[in-house]
Amino acid sequence: MSMAMAVVRPSPLLGQVDFAIGGFSCRKDLRKTKQTPRIKALFWEFKKAEKPPETHLSIDNFTLTKINAKDESADTEKAKTVTVSVVSSILEVPSSGWDACCLDATGPEQFNPFLSHGFLSSLEESGSAVKETGWLPRHIVAQDEDNNILGVIPLYLKSHSYGEYVFDHSWADAYYRYGSRYYPKLQCCVPFTPVPGPRILLRNTSYKDQVFDILVSAMKELANKFQVSSLHITFSTENEWRALKDKGFLQRTGMQYHWKNRNYKNFDDFLMDMKQSKRKNIRQERKKIPAQNLKMKRLRGDEIKAKHWDTFYTFYRNTTDNKWGTPYLTREFFHIMGSKMGDKVMLIVAEEGDELVAGALNLIGGDTIYGRLWGCLPRVYYPSLHFEACYYQAIEAAIELNLDKVEAGAQGEHKIQRGYLPVTTYSCHYLLDEGFRQVIGNFLSRETDQVKLVSQLIAESGPFKDGIL
Repeated sequence: MSMAMAVVRPSPLLGQVDFAIGGFSCRKDLRKTKQTPRIKALFWEFKKAEKPPETHLSIDNFTLTKINAKDESADTEKAKTVTVSVVSSILEVPSSGWDACCLDATGPEQFNPFLSHGFLSSLEESGSAVKETGWLPRHIVAQDEDNNILGVIPLYLKSHSYGEYVFDHSWADAYYRYGSRYYPKLQCCVPFTPVPGPRILLRNTSYKDQVFDILVSAMKELANKFQVSSLHITFSTENEWRALKDKGFLQRTGMQYHWKNRNYKNFDDFLMDMKQSKRKNIRQERKKIPAQNLKMKRLRGDEIKAKHWDTFYTFYRNTTDNKWGTPYLTREFFHIMGSKMGDKVMLIVAEEGDELVAGALNLIGGDTIYGRLWGCLPRVYYPSLHFEACYYQAIEAAIELNLDKVEAGAQGEHKIQRGYLPVTTYSCHYLLDEGFRQVIGNFLSRETDQVKLVSQLIAESGPFKDGIL
């Protein structure tokens, strides 16, 4: 057991306590005349993990009325009863029911493979997103009286903030300084995956809006039952983001860099839209690949063998050891995910002779290539290979497959000069403490203004010729 003490000093100018944590200020009005230090909070942090909430919860039964879709003025049909439950693993949910919700939520044209039962179950089966790693599955499922699944939510009870890419570590720090507990929290997302998409997955029924309301109420009720500090829905769609504002969620925006296909016939066609200096730089970078005796290959589905996944895991560990420190994904994850996802997986590899020296993992959706992970052999360096494997090969593949865009993951301003432009990402945050809700709300307002300004500046000095965008 460890003890922590927060000592604060009144501001001589404002008469307030400032917790300047990670760019936002948590202030508590003191209105005191004395300037002597005082103890603000004394609390203990137990190293022993708390007992997790019960595995199965039936939150409530809801009755909703189905309206005749052909004639909304007609008499209402027989009322439907919807039962909402919480499961401790996605494996308890039939894949057909989960995937039907996923497909209806996105539509086949914008199918998001990360929301599929196959991908999410791979994370759990492989031991990557489980209780032992701080990702305790608490998925929410809505069913009617005939056991038809009407909606699902990928939800996790978390004991940390790693693997999310919407950063709230400073919020947790401020909570502890204030004398409150931030963890556990509820996190609605795809673990380790900063890919935008719907988070409340609904079947396309005439009453799906009612099911949406029911599921949101269920999440908030679960947050109260578990007595967590907060509920976070990260990388949601803009429509969800707007709808959740009216339900008490704070709104947050971020920025990623995506490549857009403007009906290009080939890679050179794309380059002709770039400014001359950017076009020249890309061509010079691509020439370095054959000059180093490297050969690029794009493997899909059954072309990816067990040996490829074993080698790619070596690449992945090299990246995590050098950059992150802790690998989120196990070796088994890549094998399981590859077998379940089939042709939705594209592994871009670089070969030097008969040896694989680097690789980039991508998933293919309805209209998008999603770049996920990159790595190479330890203690080697190939100039420009990262750009080739992660960006240029993905662009070529998107053009060949007639896909609309490439999403290359979180962060990375270096993507801009290679044709990837900023897009807004969205997340929603429900905090149970009203005082902290106001503080973080003020911080998010300022952060949003900064995101808008940066995005505007990038757009004005982008890599494309005038008039292209």
